[in-house]
Amino acid sequence: MECLKFCLVLSCWIKFANSVFSSDANQAPASIPIGKLLVLTVATEETDGFRRFMQSANHFNYTVKVLGMGEAWKGGDVGHSIGGGQKVRLLKEAMEALADQEDLVVLSVDSYDLIFAGAPEEILRKFQQSNHKVLFAAEGLIWPDKRLAEKYPSVRSGKRYLNSGGIIGYAPYINRIVSQWNLHDNDDDQLFYTKIYLDPLKRETLNMSLDHKCNIFQNLNGAVDEVLLKFGTDRVRVRNIVYDSLPVVVHGNGNTKMYLNYLGNYVPNAWNYEHGCSHCEDDILDLSQLKEYPNVLVGVFIEQPTPFLPEFFQRLLTLDYPKDKLKIFVHNNEVHHEKHIEKFWEENRNAFDSFKVVGPEENLSQGDARNMGMDLCRKDAACDYYFSIDSDVMLTNRQTLKLLIEQNRKIIGPLVTRHSKLWSNFWGALSLDGYYARSEDYVDIVQRKRVGVWNIPYMAHVYLVKGSVLRNELKERNYFVLEKLDPDMALCRNAREMTSHREKDSPSPESFHMLRPPKGVFMYLTNRHDFGRLISTANYNISHYNNDLWQMFENPVDWKEKYIHENYTRIFTENYLEEPCPDVYWFPVLSEKFCDDLVDEMEHHGSWSGGKHEDKRISGGYETVPTDDIHMKQIGFDKEWLHFIREFISPVTLKVFSGYYTKGYAIMNFVVKYTPERQAYLRPHHDSSTFTINIALNNKGTDFQGGGCRFHRYNCSIDSPRKGWSFMHPGRLTHLHEGLPTTNGTRYIAVSFIDP
Repeated sequence: MECLKFCLVLSCWIKFANSVFSSDANQAPASIPIGKLLVLTVATEETDGFRRFMQSANHFNYTVKVLGMGEAWKGGDVGHSIGGGQKVRLLKEAMEALADQEDLVVLSVDSYDLIFAGAPEEILRKFQQSNHKVLFAAEGLIWPDKRLAEKYPSVRSGKRYLNSGGIIGYAPYINRIVSQWNLHDNDDDQLFYTKIYLDPLKRETLNMSLDHKCNIFQNLNGAVDEVLLKFGTDRVRVRNIVYDSLPVVVHGNGNTKMYLNYLGNYVPNAWNYEHGCSHCEDDILDLSQLKEYPNVLVGVFIEQPTPFLPEFFQRLLTLDYPKDKLKIFVHNNEVHHEKHIEKFWEENRNAFDSFKVVGPEENLSQGDARNMGMDLCRKDAACDYYFSIDSDVMLTNRQTLKLLIEQNRKIIGPLVTRHSKLWSNFWGALSLDGYYARSEDYVDIVQRKRVGVWNIPYMAHVYLVKGSVLRNELKERNYFVLEKLDPDMALCRNAREMTSHREKDSPSPESFHMLRPPKGVFMYLTNRHDFGRLISTANYNISHYNNDLWQMFENPVDWKEKYIHENYTRIFTENYLEEPCPDVYWFPVLSEKFCDDLVDEMEHHGSWSGGKHEDKRISGGYETVPTDDIHMKQIGFDKEWLHFIREFISPVTLKVFSGYYTKGYAIMNFVVKYTPERQAYLRPHHDSSTFTINIALNNKGTDFQGGGCRFHRYNCSIDSPRKGWSFMHPGRLTHLHEGLPTTNGTRYIAVSFIDP
């Protein structure tokens, strides 16, 4: 009996014990506290890339210790060759004080080309789930010794090769690895780690593995096509679509730094659809708090014949910025534009602090001219900013200069685009050969569907550079000349890839050959405001007297601003027209500038017909009611004039002659010249048209006396024509009319017989 009781008790105890131990065995280990994660990174200088790294780390509250800040870099040109041993040496020194902290997790990462996409909790959880003591980043490309490829353990799925840009592990194990370092600062760090990892005994003893499926580390080299942006409510992640993972650390190794810049425009919280730009207000420079505005050297570059150049200079003059703080440097490569520059200088010689022009006689290349402009600021300690602008940029925002300065970036440009086109002054990506490639967000940025401040690989035409940057990071003096690249591409590549160059000021011969780590200057573009547009110069013909008249098709917006009457749109918004005689409508259509330019063009041509009946220019060779005129076709302006009729006359026709839809076609389009000496008037006649337009091209009282038009049927005269205003009246049957005598001076009118 006693034996039976004992057996029952023992059985119950065994069941209880089994249940307890079984429960303990299945229970997940306690998560690692985030206070037990320490990030170690090496950075000898505070580059733009380092500041971006720290910004992403601070966003997630990582504890970061920076190694080597202020120390001379002796680790070689890691961007283009072997090197980086200095990073191992610094890590080895740091780990000596951490070696006995068994529960401390150390994350060793690069900083210049790396950002965090997730929080410490996530990285610790994923590390713990790996069941390893040390985890290296992995990539699909082997570096630096391809002969070691076959020695790597094979993997069924995932990336096979080690990358030293990311290491996570418990402190004692990391210490055991780096304590083996006994090489030089310019030896290769990745080769050092690779040889340890490829040793089967060390790999097992140290319990090392690679992050094969990018759960923690995403190296972009050879993997750009594997990743895409995943937009969330609070932040943006990088998703690896091959392994369906969300990496926490994103590393732009190799030649993928520009792609990392693109990702960094969003990750982790720079921009999203819900909140837009999160960092646009960071480090803003408040100009209102300054005692005085910064000094700016404006470099203007006229490298090819450019339409609307007087308007370009006028916009420069009307920038909302103190003129005594502006110095102007102009490089003009076109003889044709010397007259425009001279006129602007004569009218505004005292407007700016200084005005320097280098003309075509200097025979400077574009690169040399741009180097000269930038160097003027570099040499002047009082030059706070250098603002470079090409003559094909029309800044419509008078605040442009202030807005760029306030954004407080080393290099920043305003978005300018061709009207109704996707052509702009920046590229969102570069191809492998260094030329244009369209980034996924390019169209949205150009169309301002995504508004912010964007890190970009290439910009041109207009940008602002801090003077301090020219005297430090960009202190070399030949940035616009590089291989076979055009000057703008050369500048951008030199700024982006400010990697290693010789330390020419090094005191010792030993350090002369030592190279700096990559420290490229980030270039930004802002589309937070509407700044202006680019005009087309490709088909600009300078064989005319007033060449801008012919720019209606290439640059319609600028043409309209220059040549269409300022009150034209009021015709449709405010019914801004008059009816001085029955069915005779009078409205503003052309600017005074158009009138002057067209008259000058006709006088320059000079072949006035003389008001003769015999006229070989028209069908049949005989004109019943001749005028002293020049046809638009004679100056090659007929196509443009017909387009003008369709664009600006036809809408008025529809408004005043309701129900009539004009074809906007005319054979007879000409400018008439009335003078007492040649032809002072025109006898009563009907026009061979459905309707006629008659536009005054100069001023009564100033340029001529008399003149006007009388409509016989209604005994109604209009004897005070206004410059740039047009009569519109029926041509046949009802509106017999005559040209009233011009008694003094010269009167010019533009006439079209529409829908003959």
